[in-house]
Amino acid sequence: MLTIQHLKKRYKTGPWVLKDISFEVPDGEIVGLIGPSGAGKSTLIRCVNRLIDPSEGQITLDDVQLSHLSASKIREQRRHIGMIFQEYALVERLSVMENVLSGRLGYLPFWRTFLRKYPEQDINNAFEYLDRVGLIDHANKRADELSGGQRQRVGIARALAQDPHLLLVDEPTASLDPKNSRQIMRLIRSICREKSLSAIINIHDVPLAMQFVDRIIGLQGGAIVFDDKPENLTEDVLTRIYGDEDWTTVKQDEEELEDSEEIT
Repeated sequence: MLTIQHLKKRYKTGPWVLKDISFEVPDGEIVGLIGPSGAGKSTLIRCVNRLIDPSEGQITLDDVQLSHLSASKIREQRRHIGMIFQEYALVERLSVMENVLSGRLGYLPFWRTFLRKYPEQDINNAFEYLDRVGLIDHANKRADELSGGQRQRVGIARALAQDPHLLLVDEPTASLDPKNSRQIMRLIRSICREKSLSAIINIHDVPLAMQFVDRIIGLQGGAIVFDDKPENLTEDVLTRIYGDEDWTTVKQDEEELEDSEEIT
């Protein structure tokens, strides 16, 4: 379980980017993090993974306090946190297989990674993960030969190679077309169900979030203004999060997504 208590973040003497954030994510739950640009969504994810340091508060994953660990200890704990990036963060000159195996770097001595001498079990697992994301036939291709949707799938396979306890996903569909966006969200949901993985997904696409996550947390100005099931995300709540807009189109988009899900 992930537990966040009274988390705050600001940069030097600037305004607070996160203001007293508290919530829990039980094992197996998928949380969609929504809100306008600048609401603090990416900052929150980066605090959990300690890519940036919180200013105040506590972050606990499986009884390990993350918010005050030393640099060496946080590298050790990052093994258990799979990160899927908006811009994929692949090494494009390396093969798909090598990118997936890079998820094992936190577990292996330097000489193995330098010589690319990965244990046989890690290689077998990497093939299994590539098969799971539908890329087994692309294992030897360079990453820069892939489409955007395929690169995102490599990022998912790499995160799985870490054998994580938590997935942090930052805008997984921002660069994808609607069809690939649904496929990626469907894949993430399916994997989380299979492995009882909890996940926090920072996502701008509200209808997509409403279809694929278990719970939505809405941020506005660095504070939580909504934390509930997707079906309770009303037009009034959306207005509170994003401001005035015709939110009937969001409901229509959600219904269209549900119809397409039934067809596929």
